[in-house]
Amino acid sequence: MAKPRKPIVRAKTGLRGVPTTSFRNMKYYFHTDLDKKQVSDVIKSYVKSNFPKRDVEMILANPEYQFTMFSHLAAAAYWITLKLPIDEEIVEFQEGLTRHLLELKEKGKDILSTRKQQEKAAKNVIIFQPRDKILQKLDFTVFEDLYKLEDDWHAGVQSSYDMFTAFKIHGLPTSAISHVLPVVKRHYDEYAEVYAKEDKQLVEAYSHLSRKVVKHRMDQYKKMLDDLDRLKATVKATRLPRAKKPKALDKQVAKVQYKKEDNEFKLVSINPVKIVGAFRLYVFNTKYKSLTELVTEDVNGFEISGTSIKNFSVELSRSVKLRKPDEFLKVVMNKTPKQIDAEWSKLTTKTGAANGRLNADTILLKAIAK
Repeated sequence: MAKPRKPIVRAKTGLRGVPTTSFRNMKYYFHTDLDKKQVSDVIKSYVKSNFPKRDVEMILANPEYQFTMFSHLAAAAYWITLKLPIDEEIVEFQEGLTRHLLELKEKGKDILSTRKQQEKAAKNVIIFQPRDKILQKLDFTVFEDLYKLEDDWHAGVQSSYDMFTAFKIHGLPTSAISHVLPVVKRHYDEYAEVYAKEDKQLVEAYSHLSRKVVKHRMDQYKKMLDDLDRLKATVKATRLPRAKKPKALDKQVAKVQYKKEDNEFKLVSINPVKIVGAFRLYVFNTKYKSLTELVTEDVNGFEISGTSIKNFSVELSRSVKLRKPDEFLKVVMNKTPKQIDAEWSKLTTKTGAANGRLNADTILLKAIAK
């Protein structure tokens, strides 16, 4: 017959293996056999059982090392928790444990006080909304520039200001236009009323200025208003279509040549993707100052092949050289095709045939889907 197997006796570890025969053995075991986490748990458990709730909060607010580095105090706490016999040695360690925990209580009180102050300060932190951030940036950029401009004028210097360029230099979003527009409009209206002598009080207030100076200031603010209108137009021009275009469309515009931006006329090209499928297109050649209107009757709209626009109607399309580009381009950017046609008929330069070729001098002004 097979010999019966002896039961395997596994050594007890952790708190299960703590010797209780003598405090000396328990201290040694806590120092050599217990990990720091268990030493900390023993002291914290002792604190929760022997101190008021408020004191517990202050003591436990201390950093972890305050509960792990004194294994002999943890041994004393465990001995007392198990209600083992108390002798003079135990009393001495118990007193040491109490002193240590009372010191932690005072330290914890300061820690909690500091923590509450930090939490209070965090709650008082002002969180700027996007609108507030824009206004704050405007205060240090455009609005500050306008103040300096008025100061220059007051000092007799007839300075000017380029609002279109300022928006780009300062990196201002187009959403800032709505905040700048009323400020500029108010200044323009004020000088316009003085120039037209519509408001007697304003005329008297600006009586120290000549009509020439008033006209100069009025014209400057009018240019700023025009720049803000152009900036609005660039938003529509640069905004990509929301719907994803097929890959074939991407391939159509891959080799197209055009001028992305022109600082002289303050124009920005639309994304050429918008041309594909559109039925009317306005482009402007900055080199020759010629405006071209392309129209198609094809049910699928325009297509692009290389650097040329396809499917446009030769009979309905046209091109003209502009003598005053700034004035007419403003009409193109902000008016309907019928309104543009009405203004086009007033031009004194000859209208000629259009071609669908694009090049590096061409600004893609406007594409109409219908």
